[in-house]
Amino acid sequence: MLKKLYLIVSLFTITATSAFAQQSLDVNFNGMAFLDNREYKAFIPRSRTYSGTRTDLDFGLNLDSLHHFIVGANALHEFGAVPFFRKVDPIAYYKYGNSTTNWNFYAGAFPREELLTDYPRALLNDTLRYYRPNVEGLMARYQNEHFTETAWIDWVSRQTLTQREQFLFGLSGKYKPQPYGPFYVSHYFLLMHDAGAEVLLPTDHITDNGGAEIKLGMDFSHKTVFDSLTVEAGGLMSLERSRGVDGFRTPKGFVFKAFLSYHKFALYEEFYKGQGSNIVYGDSYYSKPTYNRVDLIYTPFLTDRVKGQFIFSFHFSPGNLNDNQQVFRVSYDLGRKVLKRFERD
Repeated sequence: MLKKLYLIVSLFTITATSAFAQQSLDVNFNGMAFLDNREYKAFIPRSRTYSGTRTDLDFGLNLDSLHHFIVGANALHEFGAVPFFRKVDPIAYYKYGNSTTNWNFYAGAFPREELLTDYPRALLNDTLRYYRPNVEGLMARYQNEHFTETAWIDWVSRQTLTQREQFLFGLSGKYKPQPYGPFYVSHYFLLMHDAGAEVLLPTDHITDNGGAEIKLGMDFSHKTVFDSLTVEAGGLMSLERSRGVDGFRTPKGFVFKAFLSYHKFALYEEFYKGQGSNIVYGDSYYSKPTYNRVDLIYTPFLTDRVKGQFIFSFHFSPGNLNDNQQVFRVSYDLGRKVLKRFERD
């Protein structure tokens, strides 16, 4: 794999320097080590320890401040696994825009970290950070001082004689009437379309599965003694159907979330009450009619490049009041470093 990556990077560099008059070639290295122990009586198959490390190395070709081409690889090693790298996900995408533009656009296989990791766990569960770090498709984002909206599509599986065609598409956004005011409205939506394999069995059906969440929130961060203080409340609805069998089933419920932090300590509260939902990529606890999660968070070190965090989680659902989880994660990002600048002729 390393030889293939070296060959790709070499060809990429040669092509860049000879065919175009690019401004710069840069490199980025980031990753995460994780130890996530889950003691779940409510969901025995998920009661296990997830542990490993992810490393992301990629190279960027910057035509100017708006047009960027990035190639590289994101490799996963689970502690104790043989061979060393369990899975290597290629990175190859085009990006338009930068931190100062209203529009940003991505096309290809690009990291979901910092782009879609704000999705509620009810819709996208947190193990995707470990085992599916890339989005394979398209994403467009528009933002200004009041409004942010993101649209994306992610191919999960390509159709073959035996493999099912599956893709996710979604929308998310946030609106603040006053840029520095406390009130905001946020929404999240996703739907997975499962078209099946090329040859459908008699018992197979095309299915659609997803959900939506809309919340009213207040952000008092840096306006009290706490570093962060946010409160949100709203509704969750799931969408489930098998075409030719039934119409959309739409279980609904109430969600409440609160987060506060003070220096190295933080508390997160998440509550759901309603009809149980079965969202394929969502957290299984939301299939329960009542669910409460409490996170106690300690961040021993936090710098511009490195973050280390302990999270002790307690999960409460009907008949299961002792489910718990212990997580330690270290994430690092060395930032994009310029390797070479090219002068235009």
